[in-house]
Amino acid sequence: MNTQRAMLARLLKEFDERILADPSLDASVFRKLTSLQRELGLVFGDRPTCPFLRPHIIPRSQYDEVARAAEVIAASVERFVVHALSDERLLSTLALTEREVRMARIDPGYSRLCVTSRLDAYLSADGFQFLEYNAESPAGVADQMQLEKVLFELPHVRDFLENHDHWRPEPHRRLLAALLDAYRSWGGEEDRPHIAIVDWAGVATESEFRVLQQYFAAEGCETIVCDPGDLSYRHGYLHAGDFRIDLVYKRVVIHEFLERCNEDHPLAQAYADGPACIVNSFRAKVAHKKAVFAVLTDPAYEHLFSAGELATFKRHIPWTRCVENREVVFEDDRHNLIDLIRRQRRRFVLKPNDDYGGHGVFLGWETSADDWEGAITGALDRAYVVQERVPLKKIGMPAFDERAQNAEVFVDFNPFLFNNEVEGALIRLSPSSLLNVTAGGGQTALLVLEDM
Repeated sequence: MNTQRAMLARLLKEFDERILADPSLDASVFRKLTSLQRELGLVFGDRPTCPFLRPHIIPRSQYDEVARAAEVIAASVERFVVHALSDERLLSTLALTEREVRMARIDPGYSRLCVTSRLDAYLSADGFQFLEYNAESPAGVADQMQLEKVLFELPHVRDFLENHDHWRPEPHRRLLAALLDAYRSWGGEEDRPHIAIVDWAGVATESEFRVLQQYFAAEGCETIVCDPGDLSYRHGYLHAGDFRIDLVYKRVVIHEFLERCNEDHPLAQAYADGPACIVNSFRAKVAHKKAVFAVLTDPAYEHLFSAGELATFKRHIPWTRCVENREVVFEDDRHNLIDLIRRQRRRFVLKPNDDYGGHGVFLGWETSADDWEGAITGALDRAYVVQERVPLKKIGMPAFDERAQNAEVFVDFNPFLFNNEVEGALIRLSPSSLLNVTAGGGQTALLVLEDM
């Protein structure tokens, strides 16, 4: 394995040096790359998301290792959620609201908890660690195919592809297949159901919805992108205007929907009554809570999992606990949790139990003692988790602004899962420890080498 890493490091170093020395990569090329991203929907709001000049490249062995661990975790969480829905004490550890619990207990009509999901991980020289599970409405599934249109036509990338046996994931295809599987399992009879992609109008990820709308339509499924306010429930069907909906690809975040809409909203009614298949279901919110990782890494819950699952958790999930004033065991010693995270802030991250885009996250090693104290106070007032820091190293990645240059960035590798099987990943890169695209990070495509 070390030999393989050394070979890959040499290969990438030589590749990057060729890219940075290429005189044809000038301002006119960079303008075209930026313009193409806007045309292809590779923007967050109005900001192009890929200032990089090559994909992120990993060997097949590493991809498969991450995929195996991700699939173990996803299947374990699914089984845990089934158990928690019939165990009030266990369910209470996840800090769901009453409405979230009521919606989660409605049978969605198909058995899979997460038809589409994503585990967010950091790769390092020593392996990889999953930091959280985006079980609800993961973004970025369409980006791989669009990023390939930007990057894989560059001459230096084309040359690399021609000279190395490789594999390119197709998460967009797996997404549609998984949606249709859920629809048929639910009892849908249309060969090509009408699909609605539902989220608030004007969200920063809307460009991705348009890409998926075009792809779904090209595969024979008429598709509309709409706001929850556009929906109506009449004549036994869910509609958006005159468009009858068979299948909802629900991208609206559940807690935001429940905060803005009551239980007689057409989407909530349709979910409860069953005239449309809704993916992911409201039940996915249980798995989406960051406190799930507190369950997976706490010895108090070991009886719920197999020895193999526990070994995967121990190796690939950092120590995580819900923030409360209680005793915990950390590195074989007993501590008061609040005292521990106060004393050793540089070793911990504080995260809201249910939010996204890096909102409300405090990195102890980048936070002053006074601000950290305030963060702890806030974490005790609302549902938060504390997680042990995962050590990271920056890597070099050819990038462009006004010129080609080497960017020193952190990378996270976030595998997509469809019915708990991995296909591809969202690759985010940033000079900051907070890698979310929402927080200003960028992204690139994934390329898996078969010949390492």
